[in-house]
Amino acid sequence: MTWEGALVTVISDREGPVAVITLNRPEKLNAWTADMRERLIELLRQAGDDPQVGAVVLTGAGRAFCAGQDLGETAGIDPGDHAASDAWIDGFDRLYRAVLDLDKPTVAAVNGVAAGSGFQFALLADLRIGHAGCRMGQPEVLSGIPSITGIWAMWDILGRARTTEFALTGRLVYGAEAERLGLLNRLVAEGEVLAAAVAQAKELSALPPGAVALTKGRLRDLERDALADAVTAAKKVHAAAYATGEPQREMARFLRGRAK
Repeated sequence: MTWEGALVTVISDREGPVAVITLNRPEKLNAWTADMRERLIELLRQAGDDPQVGAVVLTGAGRAFCAGQDLGETAGIDPGDHAASDAWIDGFDRLYRAVLDLDKPTVAAVNGVAAGSGFQFALLADLRIGHAGCRMGQPEVLSGIPSITGIWAMWDILGRARTTEFALTGRLVYGAEAERLGLLNRLVAEGEVLAAAVAQAKELSALPPGAVALTKGRLRDLERDALADAVTAAKKVHAAAYATGEPQREMARFLRGRAK
């Protein structure tokens, strides 16, 4: 099944009991727009409702998993338009909850760079498989964007010290360090990432579904309040940031440099 349209930005295929959902903007490193995220939410919900699907693999087309937000979409946000920045954050809230609400196991096939909100999205998967050359991190601060939901996504995996480092420096780490830090569960050869993720998802799909769903439900309970708090804080902090015009200026500078 695929989304129909002039540009199919998210694709859903099946590998037996596994739904493979692929972000499909390889020329943009799978950086996403609001429309793309809404399509992804729908596909995640469909996979959750399909009794033939036992697990879900999340991946990206080409050489990236997801480079995060397409800055071309957010660079023009009016500094005084709090409704626009709130709606942007609400979109990520819906996306993150669509992953967390799945009672079925999820595996991220991190085939390349996973940055910013794309990095956060990967961390929401139950398991993550990547390769030595993939890069992961939280570079929002480099574009003048505060990392608020990023702190929430990293905290339980990295702890305070490493979360602070990632949020403030914006650095990306390669696969071996990502595995050592717990950002990846396993490393495989570059060309084997998707196959390994599908194989892992098939193993998970064969587990007793009731026990899996109840276990995931408890894990979700532990995260729900923290996510709600992060979203509330993100709206307040992002409104303050965009009111200064700094994110818009930094994103415009980045886009000008990329156009050269």
